[in-house]
Amino acid sequence: MEKVKPIKALFIDIGGVLLTDGWGHKFRELDASVFNLNLAEITERHKMTFETYELGKLTLEEYLNLIVFYKKRTFTQAEFQKFIFEQSKSYPKMIELIRKLKEKYLLKIVVVSNEGRELNEYRIHKFKLDEFVDSFISSCYVHLRKPDADIFRIALDICQVPAKNIVYIENNPMFVQIAESMGINIILHTDLKSTRSKLASFGLEV
Repeated sequence: MEKVKPIKALFIDIGGVLLTDGWGHKFRELDASVFNLNLAEITERHKMTFETYELGKLTLEEYLNLIVFYKKRTFTQAEFQKFIFEQSKSYPKMIELIRKLKEKYLLKIVVVSNEGRELNEYRIHKFKLDEFVDSFISSCYVHLRKPDADIFRIALDICQVPAKNIVYIENNPMFVQIAESMGINIILHTDLKSTRSKLASFGLEV
């Protein structure tokens, strides 16, 4: 029987794993309904600008000026931003699991995520992710975004742990495939129970 490799670090996505998505389609649908916006119109403008925002090349204000505030509205940008931020919720049991694993096995915890700066920083501080995450390899900081494999190379360089000693927890099948092709152990996250079981197969149990 093959011996389980000692895991020394976890790479983790934020949206869909530790927290809800930051600014997904369902939230744009909700925003369009609440603020009486043309969903098709803002979706089309979003497609043309969101990657640039996530890469840290547009501020949130600049991004929203392009997709929402390109015409006069009955609400302010501050009100709209507040509503966006309020949609983020945590998955407390997943966060607790990662905290306990870090404490028990002295793991390095590295977030690898696609998020714009303002939303990323709000979520980090609101949900106290910086209390247990060692490094944030966020698209807005490194100006690369998944599926670009270079974002994983940067994470590996910063973490200084061999790929074979890392487990990556991610809910996007394509991103998991890319990490696996680089020799990183992977867990395709669907729910807490299955991820806990898969972590145990790598020798990580609490």
